[in-house]
Amino acid sequence: MPAKKFTTVMLIDDNEIDNLINQKMIEAASVTENIYTHTGAKSAIEFLRNMEKMDMADKVLPDVIFLDIDMPLMDGFQFLDEFEKLSATAKKKCKIVMLTSSINPQDFNRSKKYTNVKLYLNKPLSHESIINLDL
Repeated sequence: MPAKKFTTVMLIDDNEIDNLINQKMIEAASVTENIYTHTGAKSAIEFLRNMEKMDMADKVLPDVIFLDIDMPLMDGFQFLDEFEKLSATAKKKCKIVMLTSSINPQDFNRSKKYTNVKLYLNKPLSHESIINLDL
């Protein structure tokens, strides 16, 4: 079965090296044409707020958001709290994958409380985890 295709993917991670590696893995898997990259959750949520105001929000919003947990200023859970305030269109379109190096079971359990979090993966992304995304 071929990998599922996504119109747009977003990476949110304060580590630029992780973003670059994950971007290259996503490109290699050929699952999307567009990748938005943010090194902070604050800029990413602002970006999404601006996107949802556009007429074509359902076309420009990302299908998948890979979200790191441990980031300065605004962590992944604070991002999720802000994400919950977005429009129904945004919440319906964007599926969130927690992509983290955290092995803390509390983080995993906490992420389950958010309906938009569809998957919890450990860094780094692998070719298999990308092509097997079932969201």
